This record gives sequence, structure tokens and C-alpha cells, in this order.
Amino acid sequence: MRVLFDQGTPAPLRQLLSGHEVETAYERGWSSLQNGQLIVAAEAAGFTIFVTTDRNLKYQQNLASRQMAIVVLLTTSWPRIKAASAPVVNAVTESLPGDYVEVAVP
Repeated sequence: MRVLFDQGTPAPLRQLLSGHEVETAYERGWSSLQNGQLIVAAEAAGFTIFVTTDRNLKYQQNLASRQMAIVVLLTTSWPRIKAASAPVVNAVTESLPGDYVEVAVP
């Protein structure tokens, strides 16, 4: 699966997602795009999963017609994500197009 990380998503997380093609918004030159524009660009580029730490995304965007799965990490802390990586990896691996999943990290 093609996975796009939003700005706040810790880049080292890509190491835990072997078997997936992971890119960041920064690497794509999309740093200045707002979430709505970023999601549209990501879908147009063929990404299947968008990983973000933006908890307000579901309130700011109409996600009903999205073709990509959206996985929201409820922390930006890489040490916490790394220590409890199984739920994060499962959310990315098991998400289907159109899913919206929030992952709590202790």
C-alpha cells in the first residue's frame, strides 16, 4: 500500500511499516498544502492511506467521499508510538479505502 505521512507524523514510523511504500508530505513537496488540498493531491497520486496527527481533521473536512483510509495518531510522540507500535501498525495494515481510524497511544 502507498502511505502518506502528514507533517506531524513521526518519520521514523516508516521503519515499522515494511512492505508499504511510505512517503511524507514534505518529500512530495506538499508541505504548504492545507489538509483538504493535501488529501485531494494524495488521492490523485494514488496513495491509499493517509497517516496524520491532526485530531481535528474529521471536523474540518468532509471525509465521507474519500477513497483513501485515514489513520489519526492521537500523539506525535515517537517514543510513545514506538513503545506501543502494534496498534499503529495494525491500523495502517488493516485499514480499507474510506476508513477513518483513530489510534490511541498510551
